[in-house]
Amino acid sequence: MDFFHGSGTLLLPIFLAKLLRKKVILMLPGSSKALKYARDPFYRVVKILESINLALSTQIIVYSNILVNDWNLNKYSNKISIAHEHFLDFSSFSLTHPYTERQDLIGYVGRLSEEKGILNLIKTVPEVIKWNPDIRFLIIGDGKLRNEIESYLIKSNILEYVIFSGWVSHDELPKYFNQMKLMILPSYSEGLPNVILEAMACGTPVLTTPVGAVPDFVEDGKTGFIIETSSPDSIFRNIIRAMESPILNEISKNAALKVRAEFSYDSAVKNYERVLYPYK
Repeated sequence: MDFFHGSGTLLLPIFLAKLLRKKVILMLPGSSKALKYARDPFYRVVKILESINLALSTQIIVYSNILVNDWNLNKYSNKISIAHEHFLDFSSFSLTHPYTERQDLIGYVGRLSEEKGILNLIKTVPEVIKWNPDIRFLIIGDGKLRNEIESYLIKSNILEYVIFSGWVSHDELPKYFNQMKLMILPSYSEGLPNVILEAMACGTPVLTTPVGAVPDFVEDGKTGFIIETSSPDSIFRNIIRAMESPILNEISKNAALKVRAEFSYDSAVKNYERVLYPYK
């Protein structure tokens, strides 16, 4: 048995494994679809390699049934298994600062690139601060859009409302999540973003697009909030809806409980035992 994480650039090792008559299992954390939204020049090449690898594989593991349609994997349905690889260290990712005592801080964590929808989020800042001038935005991450984002904020005279931290170490993330009132991820394409689970574990409600396996874990109005689309108008309306929710504290607690129940190390091991050794 050979186990491969990802699929786009693994043609040679997968081909060798097939020649050696090994069972080839692909675990797909993402899809070449993300490269399309990022306007990556190698999208078409990766797409071709991905298609070959999927055809050569013996078994394909994805995070959710939702992804089978979303990533156009229906023709491989006879060899698809559902399991997620995620598990969290709850000694680090946990609620340490009471949600009711947090300031009006809205956070974003991720690359500053087009497929993440960050430009659309930034375009909502002027309207959000008109609605509530006490709100501040915290942007954690970096990327090729950093200069464009800062230029927009300067031109709009709102740079003071946005805090750029750059990349922070993974160990520091719980501290930042415990300061946020809301975390936003308006991506166009995802598998199952770890950052969403980590925020929820810290009792931080998440406002996100219904991409990838997200709808399996973020239930609108119960464990978080779903944005209909990544448009600035949709993001703005849903920021107001989330921030005005009378049960935000309850949603904070529900989010933490949801993640603790489904993303422990033991649950991840059981998931993979089930799909790798079905007759054990």
